[in-house]
Amino acid sequence: MLSKDEVKHIAHLARLGLTEAELEKYAEQISAILDYVSQLKEVDTTGVEATAQVTGLENVMRPDVIENCDSKTMKKLIELAPESEDNLVKTKSVFE
Repeated sequence: MLSKDEVKHIAHLARLGLTEAELEKYAEQISAILDYVSQLKEVDTTGVEATAQVTGLENVMRPDVIENCDSKTMKKLIELAPESEDNLVKTKSVFE
């Protein structure tokens, strides 16, 4: 079973703040998941072709096309943002 310290480390990497009760709960749950994965490793997959998915579906996303908009529309969109600077939308940093 995973220790509380290991769960704390995983939570830190995921940027999660966990209570002591959650640490115990997740230590049990993650350990159960890892035990199940260990069981799956024992399955004989000889002759089974590797696949990422079985439905045959392909990417149905539309192409990413850049479209210009007029300055009036752009100004209105930037005004809707909570913060802006130099005619750009300002966001919080995602890196520490």
